[in-house]
Amino acid sequence: MEHFIDFFSLSTPLIRNVVLGSILLSLSSSLVGCFAFLRKRALVGDAISHAVLPGICLAFMFKGEKDPVTLLIGAFITGWVSLLAVDFIKSRTRIKEDTAIGLVLSVFFGVGTLLLSVIQHHPGYYDQAGLNHFIFGNAISISKTDLQVFGSVAIAIIAVIFIFYKEFVLLAFDEVFLSSMGFPVKTLRLIMSILTVMAVVLGIQAVGVVLMAAMLITPAATARFWTYNLKHMLVSAMLIGAFASIMGAFISYLTPSPTGPWIVMVLSLVATASFFLAPKKGIISRGLRHWRFKRKIVEENILKTLYQINEQNNTLNFSFTKEEILGRRKMNALDLEEGLNRLTSQGYLIIENDGFKFTNQGKRKGQRILKLHRLWEVYLTKYMNIAPDHVHDDADSIEHIITPELEKKLEEELNYPRTDPHLSTIPYKFNSSNQVTNE
Repeated sequence: MEHFIDFFSLSTPLIRNVVLGSILLSLSSSLVGCFAFLRKRALVGDAISHAVLPGICLAFMFKGEKDPVTLLIGAFITGWVSLLAVDFIKSRTRIKEDTAIGLVLSVFFGVGTLLLSVIQHHPGYYDQAGLNHFIFGNAISISKTDLQVFGSVAIAIIAVIFIFYKEFVLLAFDEVFLSSMGFPVKTLRLIMSILTVMAVVLGIQAVGVVLMAAMLITPAATARFWTYNLKHMLVSAMLIGAFASIMGAFISYLTPSPTGPWIVMVLSLVATASFFLAPKKGIISRGLRHWRFKRKIVEENILKTLYQINEQNNTLNFSFTKEEILGRRKMNALDLEEGLNRLTSQGYLIIENDGFKFTNQGKRKGQRILKLHRLWEVYLTKYMNIAPDHVHDDADSIEHIITPELEKKLEEELNYPRTDPHLSTIPYKFNSSNQVTNE
């Protein structure tokens, strides 16, 4: 408890610098990462993050000391050059973007590692201690001066995104429409690329060149599981990134381990939880929806089959056993039994003489499913020119997802046809005597 209070009270300058620096990093990188994610350029951040290492080394060799501004400028230059290299290779050769990113990433990182080795073994560079922390990050080395630089860059990134928000949205979703409206698409791409490089450069000291890509993309990908709204996605990504930064810094404070990897670990845990638990896109919710839809299909197929059997006898008052239903439609016996039990409990069927019989509610539902099936068969033969003997399977699938609005439109478009392509009556309603009618 004492460590918890000491950390979250930000009692020491060291803790304040680490926490505030990590939060500033997460806010800016999460925002930029959302647009990179939506533009399907997630791997570009990985290329840039690895490419900044030679820039850091060259800037240090030029300045002779670890001046944060100089190091950020050097990182920005080589990061920008790597982006130009990826675009050049992609546009001038037959190499695809992912391959170009792999080439640029490996070459720049190799050069950076070589320069780092030269610096560490050169007797003239006395201030090189800790320079290798840029590979894996070392948030604890963030100073007050670094924090001021981080804050300035982060505010600049957020301000530019706020100013060009509408243009960036169109750039992410529809560049052709953006161009047709007269906006300078190339300039906007350039601005977005600069922001991406700036966000990556901002985070290398805390997270390192190896893990920076995770900070850029993971919050955006995680937020996408929870919402379809872009504004909500941006806010969620920022909150997720800030939470991971705080918790990563706290865990690092409790254990003798660097902050960057813990930030990425927390992000990964949140992403994994979202992957399973998100209400609309999560595996569990999607599995539940799929399971419910399968049950719905079984129930509607049972009602449709019962209606067809009753239809042959021109009445809806007969009851039928499970065996008679299975003789009419092939389905799993266990699914049939469970479906009949659910339909009985829902009030669509009643048990009579060891068989199952429609209630009025069940008659209406069975009649509608059969009507939708036959209407769709008519539509396929009339408008899609599909042979009548090839439409049954398609109709058997579509009948379960036709909405009342589409049902009404089908009836009007087809002018309420009396029969389907197989000359079976389309049951629009049944009369008070329970006689099947098409009136």
